[in-house]
Amino acid sequence: MTAVIATRGLTKRYRGGRLAVDRLDLNVPAGSVFGFLGPNGSGKTTTIRMLLGLIEPTAGSATLLGGPVPRALHGVLPRVGALIEGPALYGFLSGRENLLRYDAADPLADPRTRRTRVSAALDRVGLAAAAGRKASAYSLGMKQRLGLASALLRPRDLLVLDEPTNGLDPQGMREIRTLVRELAADGTTVFLSSHLLDEIEQVCTHAAVMTRGRLVAEGSVAELAAGARGRLVVLTPDPADAARLLAEHGVRGVTVDGDRVTGDPPGPGTDPADLSAALVHGGVRLRGFGTERASLEDAFVALTGEGFDVAG
Repeated sequence: MTAVIATRGLTKRYRGGRLAVDRLDLNVPAGSVFGFLGPNGSGKTTTIRMLLGLIEPTAGSATLLGGPVPRALHGVLPRVGALIEGPALYGFLSGRENLLRYDAADPLADPRTRRTRVSAALDRVGLAAAAGRKASAYSLGMKQRLGLASALLRPRDLLVLDEPTNGLDPQGMREIRTLVRELAADGTTVFLSSHLLDEIEQVCTHAAVMTRGRLVAEGSVAELAAGARGRLVVLTPDPADAARLLAEHGVRGVTVDGDRVTGDPPGPGTDPADLSAALVHGGVRLRGFGTERASLEDAFVALTGEGFDVAG
């Protein structure tokens, strides 16, 4: 597949020597929904800002829609929609008036279809009924929707979204996920930075994981999850005894949540059947025993050695 975004050795070092992005080699396939993951300070936002020409890299190169960054950005950026670090809005204008201003600032936008396209964008993100309200009265979730609408005023080959569901309720999050899938089905490549691993797993086809400025994994979501080992799960009315016996038999990371006991999967020298037999022999009543499928979160923890920071 053709790479819509490609970087080679992309590096950003700030004054004082802090290395924010370290020799990043990234490939975003055309037509993919690409999740960009990493804990706080991993370099995600810095990478996005370099790709869009908002800051200059210290070293390395990047291409966006086949054009070198930053030299070709003037011709490439009209084909890119972006929502980065929240939308910039005029609070004294209505949602509709904000979008009309955005569109009027686009030299390639057709003024003859402006109002029709603004209405369509508002409807697509669920803001048609609130289009006449001042943006200052919008909730955080409504502002996120309006920012997304501004990126959808014209057809785009690439959509770059930084935390697009921030501030949305569960229904709003489902709607945005559906919208992202529709855009991808229409041929738009979506580059999505999010701290919601479950959401990434539901909507993304590919993902990359950053930690401490370096890329630690990249590939399809299925491949990344398959590379992690799933958790051992025991369902029992005797969770305390089960946790004790599992720990005694070398199972690490044992946790108890109600009647559900989980732990790291046994190593190659341990047969899971022996563990279940040991539990039964120890008087533990089993309602379920097995290894659940690894999730993207399991892969993330395995790759970075840490949980996910919501501020990422």
